[in-house]
Amino acid sequence: MSDTLNLTLALLKKQSLTPNDAGCMDLMAEYLQERGFKIEWMNFGETRNMWARKGSEAPLFCFAGHTDVVPTGPLEEWSTPPFEPTIKDGLVYARGAADMKGSLAAMMTACDRFITEHSTHNGSISFLITSDEEGPAHDGTVKVIDTLNQRKEKIDFCIVGEPSSHKHFGDMVRVGRRGSINGYLTLFGKQGHVAYPELVDNPIHALAPILSKITAEKWDEGNEYFPPTSFQISNINAGTGVENVVPGQLNLVFNLRFSSELTPEDIKRRITYIVDQNSDNYELSWQVSGLPFLTEKGTLTNAVEQAIYELTGSTPVLSTGGGTSDGRFIAPSGAQLIELGPINETIHKVNECVRIDDLDTLSLTYSKILENILL
Repeated sequence: MSDTLNLTLALLKKQSLTPNDAGCMDLMAEYLQERGFKIEWMNFGETRNMWARKGSEAPLFCFAGHTDVVPTGPLEEWSTPPFEPTIKDGLVYARGAADMKGSLAAMMTACDRFITEHSTHNGSISFLITSDEEGPAHDGTVKVIDTLNQRKEKIDFCIVGEPSSHKHFGDMVRVGRRGSINGYLTLFGKQGHVAYPELVDNPIHALAPILSKITAEKWDEGNEYFPPTSFQISNINAGTGVENVVPGQLNLVFNLRFSSELTPEDIKRRITYIVDQNSDNYELSWQVSGLPFLTEKGTLTNAVEQAIYELTGSTPVLSTGGGTSDGRFIAPSGAQLIELGPINETIHKVNECVRIDDLDTLSLTYSKILENILL
């Protein structure tokens, strides 16, 4: 059994539901301290954050990730207990196996291998680990980056261990992410009996033309790196639960995943204009979850492509698809950043799993990337 698999199993046994780290970082800190890393705890609120660094010279190469996992879902639907990692047919089954405790283990063993073989390498290596990536993410990576910025400690290259692979390991690498903005619209009407339309003002009816125009809106064409911006409704709520009452209020929640062709201000302005044309009694608020970011082809992407090709014989697709990640907090600081991890097919699902062979290949890939950057 490889060191990477042993570390993965040890992390998977810990029930680290957001924002509870459940001792995962203690395990990581002990491992890294034994290899010369200085550990610094940056805890905010209920969130635990670890900044570990070895060396003081530039360039600074950072491994970033999270120890927290999403809830298990119905336990009866799991084939094996989600926090009792089980090996079967070359796979490890457990919550967090792919997202992303396997990556954390691979990062550690990759560093061990690299440091052992190249004790006089250039630059420095660091780990930025949080216990709140799957949740609100208010006190996690973003706060650590704020602290590093304040003391002018700059990350030059960063790998986030998110499960980026699609069909087989290394076939896809994330080089950026779309922006994400949530809108919260409340339309106010006048409640009353459905049989007296002259006495009511139905907010559901008012929503119809608004939705028709917003869903027909062509936001942009996308560009070389990003697909076109998309609009999706995630929740509509109205009504009293009976069939003969017109509701007095409607609540709508929606999201746009937007390309670098738009800013949040562009989106707010265009949607507000549409709502204004169809209602004069509403409230609209916003939450920006992240701005688009992109690492264009250069030193880091070349190092990653070379390492993957050397170990797998294939060249990865450089993608900006998928949801948000903590990369959105790190990239704006100026770091070249990519996301590289195992296959993402089972993440957040019942019976989440990761291939054992992929864990070992991931560790070797991380080591090769370190060699390509720091030698």
